[in-house]
Amino acid sequence: MLKGAQRPHHRLVRGYADDLKLWRTPWSRFGLAVLVTVFLALPIVVQQDFWLSVLIYAGITAIGAIGLNLLTGYAGQISLGHAFFIAAGAYCAARVGGDLGLSMPWWLLAAAVAGGVLGGLIGPFTLRIRGFYLAVVTLGLVFIGEHVWRNYTGLTGGNSGTPVNAAAAVGPVDFSQLTIAGETYSRNQGYFWLVWALVAVVALLAKNLVRTRPGRALQAIRDHDQAAEVIGVRVGRHKIGVFVVSSAMAAVAGALFGSYQQFVSPDEWTLLLSVQYIVIIIVGGLGTIFGSVLGALFVGGLPALIDRYSTTIPGVRSGAGSDGIITAYTLNAILFGLLIVLFIVFEPRGIAAMWLRIKAYFTSWPFTY
Repeated sequence: MLKGAQRPHHRLVRGYADDLKLWRTPWSRFGLAVLVTVFLALPIVVQQDFWLSVLIYAGITAIGAIGLNLLTGYAGQISLGHAFFIAAGAYCAARVGGDLGLSMPWWLLAAAVAGGVLGGLIGPFTLRIRGFYLAVVTLGLVFIGEHVWRNYTGLTGGNSGTPVNAAAAVGPVDFSQLTIAGETYSRNQGYFWLVWALVAVVALLAKNLVRTRPGRALQAIRDHDQAAEVIGVRVGRHKIGVFVVSSAMAAVAGALFGSYQQFVSPDEWTLLLSVQYIVIIIVGGLGTIFGSVLGALFVGGLPALIDRYSTTIPGVRSGAGSDGIITAYTLNAILFGLLIVLFIVFEPRGIAAMWLRIKAYFTSWPFTY
C-alpha cells in the first residue's frame, strides 16, 4: 500500500465469512425477529380452524416444494413424479406411526429414509436423460404408483384408503393436544407450530446445502453438465444425490400430510398433485429456497379455498347433482395451468424476483431510478 494511502472502511469490505452469513445486516435480523413473532402469535390471533388448516397445508406443501426446487431449480432435473414420493411418505407414517405406534421423530425419519431409498433406486435411471424426456420418465412414476396404491391393500388399504394414526408427539409434548403454562391449544394451533417449525428447519438445511460445494456443483450441472464434468464435478453422483434428498423431503411432507389429515387414499396422489408442485416452484421462483415457501403460501392453499367456496363460484359444481359446468378439481387444474403460463410469460423468475427487485430498490435508494 502506498505511503499515506488510507485503508477502506471496514464496513465497505465484506469478506468470504460475511457472505456465508444468513442474516448479515440489522434489517435481515429484524426481519427474522418479525417472522418468529408472527410464527408464535399467528395461531393465537387467528383461531379459526379453516384458516389455520389452509396455512398448515401450505406449510406441508412448502417442505415438498423445497425438495422439488432443489431437484428442478438448482439441479435442472424436471420431475413430474413428486406425488409418488409424497404418497410413499404418507403410507410409511401410517404403518410406522400408526400400526407400530412409534413416536413422531421415528415415523418422520422412517418416511425420509423410505423416500430417499426410492429416490436412490430411481435416480440412476435418470442419468442419461434430461429435459422433456426426464419429465416423461418421472411421469411414469405417478401411474406406477397409482397401480401399487390401489392394489397393494396390505400397505395402502386399496381404493378404500387407510387411516393414519401417527401421533404428533415428541416425548411428553403432544402437538395435537398442546398445553403450555396451563393453557390448552387446539389441534390446528399445535400443528401450525409443528409444521412451520419443520419448514424453518428444512429451509435452513436446504439453504446451507446450496451454499456449499455440492450446491454449487448442482448449479453447474444445471447450467451445463458436460462443462461441469470437465472441471471435475462428478455429475452422476450429484444427480443421484439430489434425487435422494428431494425424494426424502417429499416423503416427509407426505408423512405430515397423512398425520394431519388422519386418512389417505389413492385418490390423493394424482398427476394434478405433481403439477401443483411444479406450479409452486415456478410461481415462487426456480432456484430459490424462500421462493418455494412463497409459492406454497400463494398456491398451496388454493385447493382448500376452492373446495370451501366452490358453492359461491359461478359455474362450479359443489357436488353430484348440483348445477355447474366444471368441478372444483377441474377448476384447480385450469388455475394451475393459467399460473404456469402467466408467470412464465410475464415473470419467469417468480415472486422471489419481485421481492429481490423491491429489496434492491430500497437498498440503493435514493440512487434508484
